Amino acid sequence: MRSDRSELGLNAEAPAVQATGVVNRFGAQIVHDGLDLTVNRGEIFGIVGGSGSGKSVLLNTILGLRRPQAGEVRIFGIDLNALNTAQLRIAKQLYGVTFQAGALFSSLTVLQNIQLPMLEHLKLSARALEELAMLKLKLVGLPVEAAHKYPAQLSGGMIKRAALARALALDPPLLMLDEPTSGLDPISAAAFDELLVGLQRELALTVIMITHDLDSIFRTCNRVGVIVERRLVADELAKIVDHPHPWIQAYFHGDRARRFGAIHGT
Repeated sequence: MRSDRSELGLNAEAPAVQATGVVNRFGAQIVHDGLDLTVNRGEIFGIVGGSGSGKSVLLNTILGLRRPQAGEVRIFGIDLNALNTAQLRIAKQLYGVTFQAGALFSSLTVLQNIQLPMLEHLKLSARALEELAMLKLKLVGLPVEAAHKYPAQLSGGMIKRAALARALALDPPLLMLDEPTSGLDPISAAAFDELLVGLQRELALTVIMITHDLDSIFRTCNRVGVIVERRLVADELAKIVDHPHPWIQAYFHGDRARRFGAIHGT
């Protein structure tokens, strides 16, 4: 599955993701103004920020779905905006994405949803496709009987896991997750976080996670980037909680955050 990725000229020394001087604006509204971001290989990097700070806009920029007005974004040293159509098709195998609501196709079974990236990028027999999709299903902890169910028949936690299985379909080295525990009860959210940490270690993944969930941040993240004043402040989790910016202080030390700090010693 990975053989054609060599055609991209991947830089083995480059960070998993590097954004430099990114400017995103919608008309007169400036969302990002000279934003810099570095995500190291093999880490779980959390991105937080207030409502309207541009977390999802940043994710779309990293994915190459949005071209910034200025600046550059590279994935494993590659500028996606500089690739031709054939190269971009190969580059899409470098990352898997999950969206807040799961974004599963309601008319397809779980197994068929997982197979979608495989059908686009791989030339496999129907049997091989089914076996590979079942492998991904088991990898994320879903029972075998979930394979032939439709999204409407799944719980919220199962939908999140099915979306994760689809994101892992092509064995990408990079995962980008948009609010992966949103809408889950605390027990399901904790189970998903445990799964994510286990997969990251087992598969040597790099993970970028947009979230507002303090529990998830403390359970999973090595470093955290906070979007404030149109730029990103990033540091190790133990250090970012002490950053003097008022929004960061309110987020990590406000009333709703105190119990997390007490539990995790911050």
